[in-house]
Amino acid sequence: MSQAGRIRVMIVDDHEIARSGLSFCLRTFDDIELVAEASGGPEALRKCQETRPDVILMDMRMPGMGGDEATRAIREQYPRIQVLALTTYYDTDLVRRAMQAGAIGYVLKGVSVAELGEAIRAAHAGRPTLAREAVQALVDSARSVPDLGADLTERERQVLALLAEGLSNQEIAARLVISMPTVKSHVSNILAKLRASSRTEAVSLALRHNLVDDHPFG
Repeated sequence: MSQAGRIRVMIVDDHEIARSGLSFCLRTFDDIELVAEASGGPEALRKCQETRPDVILMDMRMPGMGGDEATRAIREQYPRIQVLALTTYYDTDLVRRAMQAGAIGYVLKGVSVAELGEAIRAAHAGRPTLAREAVQALVDSARSVPDLGADLTERERQVLALLAEGLSNQEIAARLVISMPTVKSHVSNILAKLRASSRTEAVSLALRHNLVDDHPFG
């Protein structure tokens, strides 16, 4: 295959031995060309401008600018470049951050040379590649995310229902026969658990997610 038709790849890893190993692997492919190496995110950003790779093999765990941060910056500045997260580690948070940053795939460094080549080709074609372990981590993450408001206590639901009625803290305190500091504490907990920035937003979320229906208060 002519050099012009090859997939241009950059390796980003803070470990020289890891970069050397990946470089050696890439030399076995006729359709893939290593155009640059970088030891970190800032260097990778500079070399993107210089070398214009098609695909970047991005280590996720690096000092300073992490792999997810570097991936996000590269995808924002060079949306044509695909980033393939390549790391020794996998865990739910790491996979989630890589995907949210814009990585098209997540592959463990223990893959075979042939599998690495296929992942690079898939990334270049715009097709995602996820290691089996990464898929499981994402599934586990989805299963572990509770429904919004699931962690509200019964008393917090009662306070939320009264907020939805438009009652003030003083009126809520009188209705539930509790102190004002207790009401303020409940309201603060409600905002935190619903990830709301205001009482109005909390009420809006409560109505949208049916959190105040059929919750009697004393």
